[in-house]
Formats: sequence, C-alpha cells, structure tokens
Amino acid sequence: MTNGIYLSAMTPLSGKSLVALGLMDTLFKNSDRVGFFRPVHMGTTPQEDPLLQLMAETFELPPERCRGAVSLEQTREILATGNYDDLDSQAVAIYTEMATHCDVIVVDGTDMIAHNAAIAEFDLNARLANNMGCSVLAVIGGNQTEDPQQLLNAVEVSRTELREAKCDIFAIMVNRCPVEWVDEVTQKAPRGQHHLPVYVIPELPAVSSPTIEELVDEAGFGTDLAAVPLDRDIQGVKIAAMTVEHFLDQLVEGELVIVPGDRSDVLMSCLASALSPERPTPAGMLLTGGLLPGELVQSFIQTAPFPVLTTEQDTYKAAKRVARTRGRLSNRSPRKAAAALGEWSRRIDVDELVSRLDLERPVRRTPLRFLHDLVEAARSDRKNIVLPEGDDPRVLRAAEIIHRRNFCDLTILGSPEEVRRICDSQGINLNFEDDGLDLVDYRNDAELIDRYADAYVEYRKHKGVTKDVAVDRMRDGSYFGTMMVQLGDVDGMVSGAAHTTANTIRPALEFVKTAEGVKIVSSVFFMCLEDRVLVYGDCAVNPNPNAEQLADIAVASAATARAFGVDPRVAMLSYSTGGSGSGEDVERVREATEIVKATSPDFAVEGPIQYDAAVDASIAKSKLPESSVAGQATVFVFPDLNTGNNTYKAVQQSAGAVAVGPVLQGLRKPVNDLSRGCTVEDIVNTVAITAIQAQTM
Repeated sequence: MTNGIYLSAMTPLSGKSLVALGLMDTLFKNSDRVGFFRPVHMGTTPQEDPLLQLMAETFELPPERCRGAVSLEQTREILATGNYDDLDSQAVAIYTEMATHCDVIVVDGTDMIAHNAAIAEFDLNARLANNMGCSVLAVIGGNQTEDPQQLLNAVEVSRTELREAKCDIFAIMVNRCPVEWVDEVTQKAPRGQHHLPVYVIPELPAVSSPTIEELVDEAGFGTDLAAVPLDRDIQGVKIAAMTVEHFLDQLVEGELVIVPGDRSDVLMSCLASALSPERPTPAGMLLTGGLLPGELVQSFIQTAPFPVLTTEQDTYKAAKRVARTRGRLSNRSPRKAAAALGEWSRRIDVDELVSRLDLERPVRRTPLRFLHDLVEAARSDRKNIVLPEGDDPRVLRAAEIIHRRNFCDLTILGSPEEVRRICDSQGINLNFEDDGLDLVDYRNDAELIDRYADAYVEYRKHKGVTKDVAVDRMRDGSYFGTMMVQLGDVDGMVSGAAHTTANTIRPALEFVKTAEGVKIVSSVFFMCLEDRVLVYGDCAVNPNPNAEQLADIAVASAATARAFGVDPRVAMLSYSTGGSGSGEDVERVREATEIVKATSPDFAVEGPIQYDAAVDASIAKSKLPESSVAGQATVFVFPDLNTGNNTYKAVQQSAGAVAVGPVLQGLRKPVNDLSRGCTVEDIVNTVAITAIQAQTM
C-alpha cells in the first residue's frame, strides 16, 4: 500500500518548500519509488512549476511520479465560489494514478494562497488529505510570531484543529523559527499523545532571502550594465540617501544598494569598496528613476564585480518592489537547495522520522542514490578535507555547496585577496568565520611553512633535501596540502582541478607513502549504471602493471568497493577466459589471480576472464559454469591502463553511466585527484569520497 504524506501549511509564509525538499531527500534514501504531487501548481501547466521541476531534477522522477493537478489561478476561482468538487476529483484521481507507480508520495498542499481565506484553505487541505488517505505533516511558520509562547500555542492549536478535522497526524514541524528561540521551542513544544518530537528549523536567510536573479525574474529590472553572474544572495537592502562618507560607514557585505541612477558618487564609492580587501562588497546595485550615469562612469561600472540593475521606477517604488520579493527553492538555485538540505540534516532525526512509516528497503542502487549515499556516509563521521586550489572558481563554488550541505569541514588554500576577488565576481558566498570553513594563506603563513618544511626535511633527508628546498616546496599548494594531511592537521586532500595527476600524487608518494602491505598506488572509478554500481581499476595511474602489481590493484579495489557498499566479486580481465588462451598477457593475469587467491581469501576472484563472461550470466554459464564471479562480477581489474581507460570511457559514453573518480587507493592517508575538466559536482562527490576514506584510515 502506498504511503501518502500531506504537507499542510498552518500559517502564512511557512517556508513549506524547505520541508518538502528535506522530506523528499529522506524518503528517496529509504524507498525505491518516491513521488511528489502538488494538487495546486504554479503556472499554467505543471511543467512551469519551479518546485515540481526541482523535485523532478533533484530526484530524477519520471513524469508519472511528479505531477500537478489544478493551477493556482483556477484554485483561487474555486475558493471564491466554494465549489470544491472539481479540485477534489482531479486531485484524488491523479493521486490514485500516481499510487500505482509509488511506494510513498509527498503531497505538497496549498500555501495560504487565498487572501483572508485561511479557514477555507485549511478545510480544503484537510479534506484533500483525508480523501487521499494521507497522513498530515503540519508546517507552522515562526517568522511572524511575537514570542516563543505564541509558537508553542500554535503547535497545540494545529494539533487540535487537525484532530477535529479527522486527520491522521504524521508530524508537526516549526519552520522559519527565529534562531534565538529554537532551543526553547524544541524543548517545550508539546509532544502529543504519541510523545513524538516536534522538529524546529530556524529561519534560513540563505533560502528565504532572494537572489539577484530571483529579483530580476520577478521585477523585470534591467541587467545590461555589468556582465557578472546574477545567482548571488541579497543579505540586506541599503537605500543610499546620504553623503558618500556616511553611506560607506553603514554599508554591509552582501547588501543590495538602491540609489538614483544619477548618483555617480555612490556608484563609484561602491565600486571602490568592492575592490578594497578591507571593505564590504555589495550584492548588487539598483539604479532607479530611469537615470544612468555618464559614459565615463558607465565604463567603470562595466568592470564591477557585482550586478548593476536598472529600473524606471523611483527609489520608493523600487524599494517596495524589492521588499515584496521572496527567495524560493527551484531547479535554478542549487545553492539554496544545498542550504536547505544542510539545515534539514542538522535539525531532523531522519531515522526517527522514517520509523513512522512502513517502507520496504531500497533494492536498486541508481547513480543518484549512490551519490546521495556518499553525502550521508561522509556526514556520519565528519572529517576535514583540504582543497589546495583556492584560486579556481569551480573549487570555491563546490566548497560553498559542501559547506551548505554540511557533510564535512573544509580547509581552502589560497590568497585571501584572490579568493575574495573570485567570490565577489562569481557571487560565491563563503564566510570563513563560520565553523567548519577555514582559509589558509599558505604562501605567506611563515609559522606553518617553517613547521611543514622541517617535517619535509626529516622525511626526505635521505635524499639530501635542505631547509631552503623544503621551504620552496611548501609554497606549492599540493605539497603544503599533502603535508597538512600527513601531519594530521586535516584528514584528506582533493586536488587536480587545475593541475596534473602527477602534481597531485608526487608529494604523497614522497612522504605519505603506501599503506602497509601495499606495493603501489592505484585507482578505481565507480561506474554507476542504471540499477547498480561497478568498480573499475586501474584506469588512471599504472600503465603496464606486472602480475604482483595487478594482484595488488585487485586487493585494493576489493577493499575500496567494500568500503563504499559494493560486495566485491573480482574479475581479472583478459582477452581469454579460463584456460582457453595462452600468451604472455594471459599468463600475467593468471599469475595475478593465483596471488590474490593465496593472499586474500575474503572475497571471490576469477581470472583470466573476458568482460562479457564477467557480466553476462548466460555467457558465464557456457564459459565458466562453476564460477562464483562469472556473470555477476562487481569489481573489474583491467590488465593495463590503455584497456582500462578506454573501457571506462566507452561505458560512460555508450551506456550513459556516471563515472565517479578516479579514486586513489593504496596510500596511508586519503589524497584524491580531479580531472582538469571536472565539474563542480565532480568536486563535491570526490570530497565526499575522500571524507569516507578518511573515516577508516
């Protein structure tokens, strides 16, 4: 039977979308078939609804599991006339259809859409929940209450109203609670007859505050004066109505400055402030009154590291328009989604929440589920990962996402001035005063350079390394970051976005060294197919391994697979299966297989074996009918780098597999390499992998 959870806003502006996203994320990890349904959708069609699109893209929901029923405009007409039958029948019909495809459906109810019709809207949501047979998750907004006691009263009132409406209560959550009230409300919230906790989520400006892009979309302001990204948070608003000297004293980092377009003095002072390392940078400027500065000032504005918007409205009307704009979760703002999911993980006991449902354990391991599992595994035992390439915008963008998702601590290496310049120009919000986020000026930190150089001299004294040489090495980000890992100042390193694999690995080979019993450093890729995850090694490091090295790669790859939830059944690949072929290459694989069997009896291994016999049960039955690996291999060890690298890329391109890696293995401490063509998502995934590796080292 399908479980249905109906999200019902009990107060206006409750921020219910954050709860919807967090709940979907939790359920996705605990069920193979999750659906999302909005009885009332934004836009003319469901395809125009930003929340539906966010859920579809984030959780890869097919159309039959992500649907809307009636448009907002139609719903307002229904509420005005009091004729609910059409909405009821359409919503229940679609929910019933979705139930044939889903084990659990999150139904996102209306969000106080009718002016002065709160009672009618509550009745609508209660009736829909009951007609669909859904339990209700009540969301109470705390941002418009005067004191904590009002919130506590709202919890009890909401519980009473839902019971009187004959609704089954799944959970009650307080969202957008003032930060200073969170502990009190959490401790004192009445738990009800089943004594279940009431979860409290604080007001989250990273979600509720609009971005420049959202402001432009809603208000239609012009954007052609400075060509910089618009996806940056507005952390406040400042109207420039005083002299420059006094205005600059009050300017705060991340504020939107609203000013008449002929105030060239304010424009130039904001630009100067942004270019000064000691002064705040605005989120953007809005020039009002349809006025523009002269050509000379405009030429300066074109170089501004923040957006400069224009409007025909006067300053008062423009400020009112800005004030009406709210931040929204949508598929266009992954940073907001990351912040929402990070706060959800801090505030919600997801195991307790899921225990309230009857869900079968997921059996399919899709690429998306594997990547979600990485984040959860990293969060379970928090580690600190160093990113040496603080001068790469992709690295800083990934750091922002990771910090907002809240699954590990980060140390970034770079010049504070350069990092700030990149963040300002790209709209990246990194506050290095936050817990779990550090910036190290590695080229100028004399104390750390001296300490690390002394350690390097000690590790490399057999090579005659002098202190001067060691100091020079430590001014290289890869060496500095690797030494941080070696000395335990951080738990792991991810590098390579802007450097070669050799540049990343060389320092680790010099003084981190290989783990006990391991002869070589190797790598694997996690190949995420439609319904399973395979492990390919070695596709990135060793060109022509001998038999002993192949055996070493197999043992290391099996251990890596097991660490990431893949039961290792190892296929030692060759162009021949079993005893059907001969030759030097086949004998090398056969010898490697025997070494593995003799030294590592804790996993199944087969070789030499061809790829088709390793993955296809029918072929395996004819070629190796007695094998416990053939036809069901999960770990594939390639005979050389040429074969491995080409195979993983062929599978990636032809089968649409998601390739995660390379993941280095065999080192005593975790250091991982990135491709120079890596995406922000690649960096986030590799940091999660590195954090998981650090948990066992």
